[in-house]
Amino acid sequence: MGRLFPVIYDLMIRPFENQKLASVRKDLINEAKGHVLEIGAGTGLNFPYYRNNSIVEAVEPNASMVNFAFKKGREAEPQIRFHEAKAESLPFPDDYFDSVAATLVFCTIPGPKAAIKEIERTAKPGSKVLLFEHVKMEEKCKAAVQEKVTPLWKRICDGCHLDRDTVQLIKESRIVIDQLESYYGGLFVKIVGHLPYEEKA
Repeated sequence: MGRLFPVIYDLMIRPFENQKLASVRKDLINEAKGHVLEIGAGTGLNFPYYRNNSIVEAVEPNASMVNFAFKKGREAEPQIRFHEAKAESLPFPDDYFDSVAATLVFCTIPGPKAAIKEIERTAKPGSKVLLFEHVKMEEKCKAAVQEKVTPLWKRICDGCHLDRDTVQLIKESRIVIDQLESYYGGLFVKIVGHLPYEEKA
């Protein structure tokens, strides 16, 4: 499914983007400043919305996704540099980024806690953390459906976990949540946060 998924991804997400998510994505990415890390750049849907940035380091483990993102990267305002790498093991030094962005990606990361640790390591103290994710819903009946469907959904959608509680993972990390908004009855969430000015463990 790895090679086929990029072909259908934009088609799958388009109805949501046309209704609401494109404006949410734009508002979120506009908050990114300076040297940016984008985790799970996918097909490059965020690239048109970067404005106040010097360089965007776009990390994506799926080489087929990167191939689709190249055109959007060439047309983007800041320089986009692509890295075929995993979120759990980023090829960057400590305290390197001014902002970190990830949209609709934590659901697919095999080791989300390790990925969050890498954000904490590579982002500067005070840096912005900008996330937009679909998550496990709070209503028990809906969450149960997500849990039931996830094993099959993972096979179809490149490892995507419908029942991942990304909000709780962020709350358990060093990332401070400044803003949390939900959409579509809690299926999607936007998180605007930052790394505190303190010594890292």
